[in-house]
Amino acid sequence: MALIRNLASLAALTLAALGTTLPAAAQEKVLNLYSARHYQTDEALYTNFTKATGIRINRVEADDAGILARLKAEGSASPADLILLVDAARLWRGEQDGLFQPVKSAVLEQRIPAQWRGGVGPQGTQWWGISTRARVLVIDKTRFKPSDVDRYEKLAEPAFKGQICVRSGSHPYNLSLFGSVLEADGPAATEAWLKAVAGNLARDPKGGDTDQIRAVAAGECGVALTNTYYYARLLKSNRPEDKAVVERTQVVFPNQADRGTHVNISGAAVARNAKNRDAAIAFLEYLASDDAQRMLADGNNEFPIVATVRTENPALIAMGRFKSEAVPIAKVGANTAVVQQMLDRVGFK
Repeated sequence: MALIRNLASLAALTLAALGTTLPAAAQEKVLNLYSARHYQTDEALYTNFTKATGIRINRVEADDAGILARLKAEGSASPADLILLVDAARLWRGEQDGLFQPVKSAVLEQRIPAQWRGGVGPQGTQWWGISTRARVLVIDKTRFKPSDVDRYEKLAEPAFKGQICVRSGSHPYNLSLFGSVLEADGPAATEAWLKAVAGNLARDPKGGDTDQIRAVAAGECGVALTNTYYYARLLKSNRPEDKAVVERTQVVFPNQADRGTHVNISGAAVARNAKNRDAAIAFLEYLASDDAQRMLADGNNEFPIVATVRTENPALIAMGRFKSEAVPIAKVGANTAVVQQMLDRVGFK
């Protein structure tokens, strides 16, 4: 809590100084947050930050694409101070579109590994990861064993003809995974792999990650791609139908013998035209605190991005520890534009 108290003192001093030149109506300490995170558990993050700093959070919620489009439309008149997005590809796009501003923070640089940052330059870093999730495979235990899918590359094999369920290939979660494969295997091999995977689908892509898991349990397909937190929700559920899904299926962390499993992030950036920049940085630093990291892990089943923070979330523990890839997430995000072109060429919907 010492970090939060320090943030509170910093925010109070900074905003008090601003208040000497601003009209009384503008002296209220606020943070205008545009968020693509729609998790009720995040409410505790906002409440605790406000209690610690006195900074009231105003929220606008939409999906990643909607937030980026709104920022572009609003331009310099945008009230946004801080942006929360749920995928590296969209964070990279926001950087490329000039929607963020660089930040220098000793707290963030000390706590958030360089692998999980993007837009790094002499003026600072434009976006920072705040939590991670792995992109894993879920198998039907009656049809396959973990060694059958111990590498993402095996999804292209003939054994999986008509066996794969997946949401849209162009969804950011999949674009980031495919961008990771591109970084590891190169353009020619990746495009051939995508074409083969598209040919192995059990049905046209549809629905979200939980729908893919349920389709595996229902026998509609034998393997599916999902983020870990979707499976964790099923592990924690007491509903009989969810318990049946877990009983029929198993999580596999691919590429443990080589580069590691692909890991994506939720991340944050200070808006280019932020009017409350100090408040935005204070909230960013709060998100890197031990308390906030545990809330992210316990509340939404995400993995802490700060290496020293350990989660006690039983679902995450049940899935087991795993080796994650070491490729910088900014490279993965940058690869997604090329990957989308590949998907279009091979007919991966």
